[in-house]
Amino acid sequence: MTRGAEALDARLPLGEAARAVVRKVFPDHWSFLLGELALYSFVVLLLTGTYLALFFDPSMSETAYRGSYGPLRGVLMSQAYLSTLEISFDVRGGLLIRQIHHWAALLFLAAIGAHLMRVFLTGAFRRPRELNWLVGVTLFVLALVEGFAGYSLPDDLLSGTGLRIAQGIMLSVPVVGTYLSLLVFGGEYPGDDIVPRLYPVHILLVPGLMLGLITVHVLLVFALKHTQWPGPGRTGRNVVGLPFFPQYVAKSGGLFLVVFGVLAALGALAQINPIWTYGPYRADVVSTGAQPDWYVGFLEGALRLMPGVETRLWGHTIMWNPLLTAVLLPGVLFAALYAYPFFERWITPGAGERHLCDRPRDRPVRTALGVAALSCYAVLLLAGAQDVLAFVFDVPLPALTWVLRAGFFLVPAGVFWLTRRVCLALQSREVHLLAAGEASGMVRQRADGGFQPEHRALAPRERYAVLVRERPRPLAYEDTAGAGAGRLRTGVAGVRVAVSRWYYRDRVPYPYPASARERRKVADVTGGPDRREGPDRREGPGRR
Repeated sequence: MTRGAEALDARLPLGEAARAVVRKVFPDHWSFLLGELALYSFVVLLLTGTYLALFFDPSMSETAYRGSYGPLRGVLMSQAYLSTLEISFDVRGGLLIRQIHHWAALLFLAAIGAHLMRVFLTGAFRRPRELNWLVGVTLFVLALVEGFAGYSLPDDLLSGTGLRIAQGIMLSVPVVGTYLSLLVFGGEYPGDDIVPRLYPVHILLVPGLMLGLITVHVLLVFALKHTQWPGPGRTGRNVVGLPFFPQYVAKSGGLFLVVFGVLAALGALAQINPIWTYGPYRADVVSTGAQPDWYVGFLEGALRLMPGVETRLWGHTIMWNPLLTAVLLPGVLFAALYAYPFFERWITPGAGERHLCDRPRDRPVRTALGVAALSCYAVLLLAGAQDVLAFVFDVPLPALTWVLRAGFFLVPAGVFWLTRRVCLALQSREVHLLAAGEASGMVRQRADGGFQPEHRALAPRERYAVLVRERPRPLAYEDTAGAGAGRLRTGVAGVRVAVSRWYYRDRVPYPYPASARERRKVADVTGGPDRREGPDRREGPGRR
């Protein structure tokens, strides 16, 4: 066997590459498993989706139902809806696989969102990982498209209502909206082409793109090395953690088994998307209390909150709802996500590589922006269920709508202010702990009879995490001197400096680093390999 392996390696020299992969070191922290959670959810989606594809018929031709579910016998329905009913009631294990597939889709999108939020809050999108951030955001967009396409395939009343809303959004696009709707639906709504067209998009086109982007994402993680939390012995030039094999492989394999087990339990015990209770889609029927999956709930909420306003210009009618809420709002959101790494680099002094994670409290404005965006999403998600909330809590629907409209503007602003203040308060508390120590839980009685709590100094690891970290200063006009002369460039430089001062103005003074030498030592630790090495750099075994 050894001679055979040597002969194979001589003809296909993969041994050195395999040894490099096996020796690859990955940092050990629970937050780094969010990306793997998304990866393993995607694997479950591929496995269950392949099984479902064996039995699903994407035809829109109508036939009378003669299957196992009694309440729908004799009802005219499309082959897509009929085959979904057969998967649920007549195919062995079909309902279990369908529900695992749906739960895996929800987990996949939630894991991608949580992973992107972790990368955003810790600054793991900075140089040299801007491309990987763009890949991650694109994966999130494709996952939204994939989820909506799969959600629409059964041709039930709920998914058909979603397609009707999607067609209305297409029609709201000025000038080309009508042509876009005809192109997608193959004619007047609902037509007979939408499900057959969505099917290859759902099982071939988007999964293929996602598989390619996931491969690129993983390769970039290997090539650029993983970010890590700061700590003793960890610098911007090394990685301290577990080797890929066998420790990390065993840990990651255990996570896959847990993900698959939890999804299987949810598929067996928690009902989701019971299409037989909705019935087949009919264009003249709309179900009450209809709610989309959570990942498109914010669009539903935006559509419900904005009043119906239209403008007639040059022979064209502009429907501001849904144009603003379902076209421009998501466009601005994802444009901001794509542009943010370059925006922060534009307002931050220095352009070196960064391989250590930021603590969210050390970037108050960035953290406040992320939490404010989440609060805005939460308001829109609640607005997407305004009719259900009004019914359950017995409140007038118009009053609830106006409360949510006000909340859309006021809640993110309030959350931004509160989050920024909390981050600064946490920093101030750390300064106090550095000076006075943390409470030990013991109380000492003084000679005069009074009591005094005892304090102990912070542990070395905690002191290190607090003191040895990057704290960017705001840009000065001298930093933009290379931008060139001219009135326009001077104005742009002024805006750049002003935004940087707003972004980095909140600074709590720490006792370290105080001197220039101490600042150089911190910069040597936090800087990447592109920074010239300082005299105090040391690397021990097990660090790469």
